[in-house]
Amino acid sequence: MIATFADRLRGLTGWSRLLAALALGSLSALAFPPFHAVPLLWIALPGLVWLLEGIDTGPRPFLHALFTGFWFGFGQYFVALHWIVEPMLVDPARTAWMIPFAWPGLAALLAVFTALVCAAQSWGRFGTAVISRVVALAGLWTLFEMLRGSLFTGFPWNLTGYIWAGHAAGLPVLQASAVLGVFGLGAVTVLAAAMLAVLATREMEAVRRGVLAFAVALLVPGLLWVGGAWRLAGSDGAVVEDVRLRIVQANIAQRDKWRPELRRRHLDTYIALSRSPAGAMPTHVIWPETAVPFLLANDVTARTEAARAVPPGGALVTGSVRSAFVGGQRALFNALLVIDDKADVLSVYDKAHLVPFGEYVPFRDILPVDKVVPGQGDFTPGPGPQTLAIDGLPAFSALICYEAIFAAAVVPDTPTSQRPTWLLNLTNDAWFGNFAGPRQHFAIATTRAVEEGMPMVRAANTGISAVVDPYGRVQARLGSNVRGIVDAELPAALEPTLFSRWGNLIPLNLGFALVFVAMMLRRRRDTA
Repeated sequence: MIATFADRLRGLTGWSRLLAALALGSLSALAFPPFHAVPLLWIALPGLVWLLEGIDTGPRPFLHALFTGFWFGFGQYFVALHWIVEPMLVDPARTAWMIPFAWPGLAALLAVFTALVCAAQSWGRFGTAVISRVVALAGLWTLFEMLRGSLFTGFPWNLTGYIWAGHAAGLPVLQASAVLGVFGLGAVTVLAAAMLAVLATREMEAVRRGVLAFAVALLVPGLLWVGGAWRLAGSDGAVVEDVRLRIVQANIAQRDKWRPELRRRHLDTYIALSRSPAGAMPTHVIWPETAVPFLLANDVTARTEAARAVPPGGALVTGSVRSAFVGGQRALFNALLVIDDKADVLSVYDKAHLVPFGEYVPFRDILPVDKVVPGQGDFTPGPGPQTLAIDGLPAFSALICYEAIFAAAVVPDTPTSQRPTWLLNLTNDAWFGNFAGPRQHFAIATTRAVEEGMPMVRAANTGISAVVDPYGRVQARLGSNVRGIVDAELPAALEPTLFSRWGNLIPLNLGFALVFVAMMLRRRRDTA
């Protein structure tokens, strides 16, 4: 049955092939959060391999592979990133016109990377043997995902490795990201899933290889699961003594957030939640990104009011827009502030990795659009990752919203002895709707905790707010569209992971190694 299905895919031509690629790509999107239908990737990727095999026998295989890969990628990103329309519906009178351009436009832009993977895989250097082509696909897929994560400021959202994040069944496999990072975990995943394509062959020698390939396809994720489960079982669940955090989630709708007549009410809501009765008094209070519609660093009156939320001897950590003069001109920053009980600003972190079209408009002099976030002018980026220290807290690395999606870029490049011991992510996922966007963002953030071996504390305006331990396990959580607080202890950090020491050099070398192995497999077959 598998061979018959594969033959049908190989025999498709023209628009039939492209529509099949679109369907398979759309199917693969369901493997990602929030759907978590992981086995579908073991259908979609072999299907893509069989489509590419059928191209080998026709004219201009490189060009046909390019288009096949493009439509596979377009289907995946169009389905998985459907939440991209949500920010443009917050103020539809101003931004809804962008939807027909932004949604398919983003999917098409990201699909270019998948197109280049498939085109490169059709290159003759990898031969026609399915095994060598699958190994090449895994290596190229990894390298181009890394390119997607860095080119033009990067958009490493829904990388293949994230199919294991955000659900209990995948958590043991996700432990491999402590060594491989999310890019390397994606390489292993693509290799395992696509290897099922080897089963659809009729020659006896190839059948033997197919049985071996089938074992690889199931054994590799199985071994990762067993190893990850063993790692989780050996964890001790240690916490930092004398630290109790309170995360405040006010659940204020984005369309109401900046209304002038509601400004004071929003601030009062945060203060009241921060001062709610509790079984144990929190030592530090955390509010999300741009929590209240005041420039707290510049507004003494509003900051004095906010200081009422500070526990005795503790501090308030909050997101806020900040205004400052840079080079004689007024600049706006998306900032994190640390405020004490005297309303003094103890520390400031300015967001460095801004969201294109959300917080600034690239090529503003050319493009006839404004940023989605209201307000005149663009935000100014800060200098980069920074370690902050607060009395009574271990040193932490601050991440504002989007910054948590960049693997190996969430802590400053400092000696191990000076590394922070936890990650703090302030975000406002109210922009992303109530379904896929916030859940994908949360799954991505939990992966950073596993990669770095550090707990992740996350405060979100409308959810998901949580405390995640360095193994990616959620210790406390408040879901979307809920107003409330999360009181939790701070999990202790682990020793630096292999990935935290070497970063993306590990998946980069793995990607090149797979490409090299694919070329060697082809050479061995040619000389046999």
